[in-house]
Amino acid sequence: MPTKRSTPDFILLIVTFTLLALGLIMVYSASAVWADYKFQDSFYFAKRQMLFAGVGVVAMLFVMNIDYWTWRKFAKVIMIICFVLLIVVLIPGIGTERNGSRSWIGVGAFSIQPSEFMKLAMIAFLSKYLSENQKNITSLRKGLFPSLGLVFLAFGMIMLQPDLGTGTVMVGTCIVMIFVSGARILHFVGLGVIGLLGFVALVVSAPYRIQRITSFLDPWSDAQGSGFQIIQSLYAIGPGGLFGLGLGQSRQKFFYLPEPQTDFIFAILAEELGFIGGSFILLLFALLLWRGIRIALGAPDLFGSFLAVGIIAMIAIQVMINIGVVTGLMPVTGITLPFLSYGGSSLTLMLLAIGVLLNISRHSRY
Repeated sequence: MPTKRSTPDFILLIVTFTLLALGLIMVYSASAVWADYKFQDSFYFAKRQMLFAGVGVVAMLFVMNIDYWTWRKFAKVIMIICFVLLIVVLIPGIGTERNGSRSWIGVGAFSIQPSEFMKLAMIAFLSKYLSENQKNITSLRKGLFPSLGLVFLAFGMIMLQPDLGTGTVMVGTCIVMIFVSGARILHFVGLGVIGLLGFVALVVSAPYRIQRITSFLDPWSDAQGSGFQIIQSLYAIGPGGLFGLGLGQSRQKFFYLPEPQTDFIFAILAEELGFIGGSFILLLFALLLWRGIRIALGAPDLFGSFLAVGIIAMIAIQVMINIGVVTGLMPVTGITLPFLSYGGSSLTLMLLAIGVLLNISRHSRY
């Protein structure tokens, strides 16, 4: 068992709190108009996000002081619990349906999204598996198929909700972890072709996904329908210019961009804070990923390295997809921007994951 350092990574801690603070400010700014209209309380979403942030910070500080090897010990139990929750959420009357997806358990705003927590559970379990079976990872039968089998079982259950965005992030994160562990490139090429065909099948099987693809290629072909969100997002980003319109001065949040406090919060941020503000956010994420990579490289064992790689990959993939969607570079998917978008499960999960990363940093040799 690794020897504990006295202090966690200070830069990672500061970057996380900075992103969290900016997120709280932007959730209020982006949601105030809609919240006042719908709930007669401009602070409706901001107050709930502050509550989620408080819970998340407590969880982060708690986990930061728990030996990360604990995750290895309980990885199977956590995985089983998350699989049970994925089943429970599909039961009518228990699972709550929003925007066509039955992904939540709970009442109103105070609900959890099991698929979000499955991402961290899968990272922990896969880290345990890869650290114990790395010598077999170059074998399809002994290494690659067993590791991917569980991943795609979870993906299939998430798709029953359906939640393609969360499922994509989870699969992408696991593929990065398996690749880093030393799997053969040739195997990835073959699986990539199969995965691409499967992804196309998923898109074709749901008309709304086809509409998202076509609206991504030419959003103005259906400006009032499938292309509406992308167009309104670009209308927010464009006028922002270099310095933005000013904090709280967004025009698109006045019922043009639907629920701007969630997946499209970066568009409102770019409109109000401009290119400078958007670049600052990207710089913070770059710093976070840099510190995470250093922690992974300096971890005293394979489990710690894979765990850190998985957490960093999850955050990086979510950031790339979310920013890509908001700027019109990728089709619309329901993926939040870590630490900034409104959402209790997403925010709590991210802070919990950072807590694990901070604990690994207390052992890292860098």
